[in-house]
Amino acid sequence: MSESQPSTALIDIIDHDDAIREIRLARPPANAINPALVTELNQTLDQAADDRIAGVILTGAPGLFSAGLDVPELLTLDEAGMRAFWSDFFALLQRVARSPMPIVAGLTGHSPAGGTVIALFADYRIQADGPYQLGLNEVQVGLVVPPVIHQALVRLIGAYPAERHLVAGQMISVDQAQAIGLVDEVVAADQVISRAVEWLKTHLKMPRKALLTTRAICREELAQAFETPGAMDLDQFVKGWFSEETQQTMKALVARLQKA
Repeated sequence: MSESQPSTALIDIIDHDDAIREIRLARPPANAINPALVTELNQTLDQAADDRIAGVILTGAPGLFSAGLDVPELLTLDEAGMRAFWSDFFALLQRVARSPMPIVAGLTGHSPAGGTVIALFADYRIQADGPYQLGLNEVQVGLVVPPVIHQALVRLIGAYPAERHLVAGQMISVDQAQAIGLVDEVVAADQVISRAVEWLKTHLKMPRKALLTTRAICREELAQAFETPGAMDLDQFVKGWFSEETQQTMKALVARLQKA
């Protein structure tokens, strides 16, 4: 294992054996998702493809994959800025869904909202064991999950469980996430990366053309979800973000966090 190239400001890049690259979020204290982090993730995934990396691990800090959206920063954006951010975020999800190389989400701890969303589009999800929470709580903060994210969740856990999860908008425990299929494995926190490497190596040992062709067939519905009219529903999402109800809910959330 070695550092493959200079790390970016918000991401650490570590190369493992067999052309496996770990892309580690490094935006303390919470790896919150903001425009700069999304831009760097998009660029880093493109670079991995250009470098002919065989498999990728997306991961975070011990105890925390990502706390989700950087709400305080996003609240400072005007409509044009918010539209640009969501366009880039959807582009990130599409890159993960259509990646030419398998991607494992190594969820090293808490992974609410945006962290869970990114993981939905990966090939496999390995969650650290512990008192962590993950899930899609958008309803709780006044947001509507875009159709393409809903479809990805349905693909993973089924239509009715997805309905119950989204409508409740509640964070769930590691055990609950594994029980409904939101994560594939739960391992000790210090084994998330090694298990992700092992999973990738096992798959990459198989005949490459057969593996990648079969993978593409199995993931075609996920990739094509982005082509469905209204899949991202960007206009409505941005409109909803700036609605009075959502803005009040978001600002109240930020106020609570600042007092905590």
